[in-house]
Amino acid sequence: MSRAGASAIVVGSGPNGLAAALELARAGVSVTVLEAAATIGGGTRTSELTVPGLLHDHCSAAHPMGVGSPFFVAAELERYGLRWCWPEVDLAHPLDDPAGPDAVAVYRSIEETAAGLGADGERWKRVFGAPSRSFSDLGEDLMGPLMHLPRRPLALARFGAPTLLPAALLARAFKTPAARALWGGVAAHSFRALGAPMSSAIGCALVCAAHAGGWPVAEGGSRAISDALAAALGAHGGVIETGVEVRDFSLLGDAEIVIFDLAPAAVAEIAAERLPARVARAYRRYRHGPGTFKVDLAVEGGVPWRSEAARRAGTVHLIGSLAELVQAENEVNRGRMPERPFVLLSQQYLADPSRSRGDLHPIWAYAHVPHGYDGDASEALIDQIERFAPGLRERIVARAERSPADLSSYNANYIGGDIATGANSARQLAFRPRMARDPYYTGIPGVYICSAATPPGAGVHGMCGFQAATRALGRLGS
Repeated sequence: MSRAGASAIVVGSGPNGLAAALELARAGVSVTVLEAAATIGGGTRTSELTVPGLLHDHCSAAHPMGVGSPFFVAAELERYGLRWCWPEVDLAHPLDDPAGPDAVAVYRSIEETAAGLGADGERWKRVFGAPSRSFSDLGEDLMGPLMHLPRRPLALARFGAPTLLPAALLARAFKTPAARALWGGVAAHSFRALGAPMSSAIGCALVCAAHAGGWPVAEGGSRAISDALAAALGAHGGVIETGVEVRDFSLLGDAEIVIFDLAPAAVAEIAAERLPARVARAYRRYRHGPGTFKVDLAVEGGVPWRSEAARRAGTVHLIGSLAELVQAENEVNRGRMPERPFVLLSQQYLADPSRSRGDLHPIWAYAHVPHGYDGDASEALIDQIERFAPGLRERIVARAERSPADLSSYNANYIGGDIATGANSARQLAFRPRMARDPYYTGIPGVYICSAATPPGAGVHGMCGFQAATRALGRLGS
């Protein structure tokens, strides 16, 4: 069948589902997106979680992989209302070592970053300089299946070599505790134990993304990304239906293409006996990683940071030294709650003042916790902020909390609070959601999976959806 006149259903309206739908619609396919929730967006939703007028992102906050996403760039989302905003400082990592600086930071400029790292400045440039310069050109190679014929093999090899290392081992490239802590905090976005193989992969990508395009936020909240994708989809004739939960494959009718923006276990449940047995086994065995405990705060006057860098940073990592971080991530990956968890905090309003109300500002934060953690991590999280910003508690006007169970209810892909939709083990970094030449194909003719459980994994970039859609179109046109 030709693309013209073909029909498709996309289940799930996260960025990947919307990206898949848009790519299909641009090719002339008639597309309907079905979303179980009342609003679209998956991890890119924004609302007033604490007090009226304050805009809080529900999950994704900063978008280092979004601003340079090959699909987002090609889709020209700025034409549909998306505007990126950059903070003065992309990332700050406060420290409490009296013998060292009070914080270190990552800037879009690698030179400015290096200047703040003292003796490790030149080492930082040696490790990340060349791959950062080629990062934008490597988009298609990096943001798809690991097993492929690369367009730029030498540049890809140069980028890829350090990603194979354990993050704790790569940290030895730096001599100062400050630089080691800064690197470790970025690497910890993987939710991996930092001594594990390939635990440097995600950190390397995020550092290079920072130096290539920064860590911007979306004006008006992360929902602006899904709104722009939806507007582009509508302009190409696509339709979105909310409040439609798909539990049975038969509800999808006779569409030539079906794409699921769902976790593998959900696809296995819906497709049931239609899935080849080997695929069903792989989807049910797919591993999920540690969870998150999220706290949103309404803070009068902002967070009273000790360090100037943290006061100007869009993203702040809160843990202290690399040794403390390694211990905390080891505990989380062993299923134990650390006394001092790794906390990620975003101050999106610094780049996008429209999110605040006067001098009352929204603060977004989450702590790494064990998978399915059923305790209350809110005080441990706030303690970590207060540790580097004494007096915070006196400024909190309101707060909202989401446990791993709450996050699972909010988004069914976040099993056990796993907002990455899958553990970033070495095996699943290389082969997700299963070992296959085409990881998006489910084995059912015309049916694909495009969630963050597929390459290139978590992040707001739409590339999982784009990759699934291109494979569906290829088979449709063959």
